[in-house]
Amino acid sequence: MTLANSTHFAVALAQGLAAINCPLAASVQQTLLAYHALLVKWNQAYNLTGIRDPQAMIPQLLLDALVAVPLLDRGPIIDVGSGAGLPGLPLAIARPDLAFTLIDSNGKKTRFIKQVVTMLQLPNVDVVQSRIEAYTPAVKARWVISRAFSELAKFVEVTKHLLAADGQWLAWKGDPTAELPAVSHSTEVRQRIPVHLPGIDAARCLLVLAPK
Repeated sequence: MTLANSTHFAVALAQGLAAINCPLAASVQQTLLAYHALLVKWNQAYNLTGIRDPQAMIPQLLLDALVAVPLLDRGPIIDVGSGAGLPGLPLAIARPDLAFTLIDSNGKKTRFIKQVVTMLQLPNVDVVQSRIEAYTPAVKARWVISRAFSELAKFVEVTKHLLAADGQWLAWKGDPTAELPAVSHSTEVRQRIPVHLPGIDAARCLLVLAPK
C-alpha cells in the first residue's frame, strides 16, 4: 500500500468519523488504519470479506462498526460470527476500556483476528474459534453483538446463554422489518437506530434487543 493511498485512507476515515459524530484520538485512528491495512492484505489471499475495494472498506466496514461506539456503556462484549473481526475489532480499538470476545467457527478467520490482536497489541480482545452453541463464557455479556451472523430470530435464540441478566443484543441490519415478526415474544426491541454512512444510500440500522 503506497503512502499516497495511506494518506487518502486516513483522510477518508477522519472525514467519516466526523460525519457519524464519532470523535476518536489520532492514535486510535492510526490503529484503525493499521487494521484496515492488514484486512486489505489478508483479504487478497483468504477472502475474509466480499468487499474487495480498500476505499469502500472504510465506510462499509470500519465506520459501519463504529456507529455503535456511543451505545457501549460497559462490557463484557461478545461478538458472534465475527468473521474478519467485524464489528468487534474496530469497536475494541475505539474502546480499549471494554473487554471483547470475538467468536467465529472458521479457523482461517480466527487466525486472522489473532494476528491482528497480536500485531496491534489489543489486550482487551480474546479470540475464540467455536460454534456459538458450544461456547460458554466465564462471565456473561452485557452486550452480545453481531453484524452478519444470521437472521434476528436465530441470533437471539442461539446466543441467549451468553447474555447476562441485564444484557442486551445489538444487531446491524439493513431493513429488518421482515425479520422482526419471527423474534420471540419473550424479546423486545428497545431501540431501532437509523444509520447513515457517508457515500452509502442503502438503508441501515442498529437494533437493540433485550429479554422481556
